[in-house]
Amino acid sequence: MTAESFAGKLAVVTGGGSGMGRELVRQLAAQGCSVAACDWHPEAVARAAGTARSGARPGVRVTSHACDVSDEAQVLRFRDELLAEHASDHVDLVFSNAGIGGGGSFVEDSRQDWELTFGVDWWGVYYCARAFLPLLAASGDGVLVNTSSVNGLWASLGPGMPSTAYAAAKFAVRGFSEALIEDLRSNAPGVRVALVIPGHVGTDIVANSLRARGFPEPEQMSEAQLAELIPADARARLIRAGLLPAGATAEQLRQFLARAATDFRDKAPVSAAEAATVILDGVRSGAWRILIGEDARMIDAAVRAKPEAAYDYAELFGAAVQEPAEGTSDG
Repeated sequence: MTAESFAGKLAVVTGGGSGMGRELVRQLAAQGCSVAACDWHPEAVARAAGTARSGARPGVRVTSHACDVSDEAQVLRFRDELLAEHASDHVDLVFSNAGIGGGGSFVEDSRQDWELTFGVDWWGVYYCARAFLPLLAASGDGVLVNTSSVNGLWASLGPGMPSTAYAAAKFAVRGFSEALIEDLRSNAPGVRVALVIPGHVGTDIVANSLRARGFPEPEQMSEAQLAELIPADARARLIRAGLLPAGATAEQLRQFLARAATDFRDKAPVSAAEAATVILDGVRSGAWRILIGEDARMIDAAVRAKPEAAYDYAELFGAAVQEPAEGTSDG
């Protein structure tokens, strides 16, 4: 799809209740595109759809659907619901955007938490591709837009902060999407794939990830839940970094978690609205690789320039700062 407008199209957006998903729904509707949005949180996606309708062009239809994309049966139900509600036999765009964090350590974290994150972030993308590819092909000009991450380029959050479930899933999304380029070219030429690689974008992923794992809001967490989220070794690192006072109380831990979630959203270098605009501009232009944020571009350049130094943080980031590469990203 290289048309200058999304007008008259039908888009699917997963994770449409917050963050980039919510902004994609809003911006698509404002540009004349009908949208079927899903989220595991039905109230959130209903609100997002309502906001999008209020700013939509005449004739645009925006529907909201409850769906946990890590459950293939729910994805198939979502597909059937949206086709019926939009009276359509095809879709034009699929934004596989839903994602959560968690399962950072393969060694220390529970298998349940690890597989929850991997299930949403990888199987959700896979199940949506399986469900919607025939409908994208039926459009004759379909685009499958898969969201990876800077952690699909670099499998760490930095010293002492492993990110195994999230990074493994995002590497899988990246590899799958790149492999689809030739597969679609050879076997489904009416469909193309676009790979989104965001850095730090201001979304509610921190808070949503906690909710997905069954935790209450930080202010309501028990001391046992706080200990699970911030074990003694992590607490010690935070104290050394000056992020927590020595001997932090349970109330101070609750305040820290609440502040971390809001700061991640509100102090990000790129807002969710800005990220959605970059994505839509990239899809419109025909790009297959859409990097979002200076941090994503920097890590992309640094890892490709010195792959052996990828986990030697001082060397990796020193090289990135000293030798900013030109023409190394497509986003």
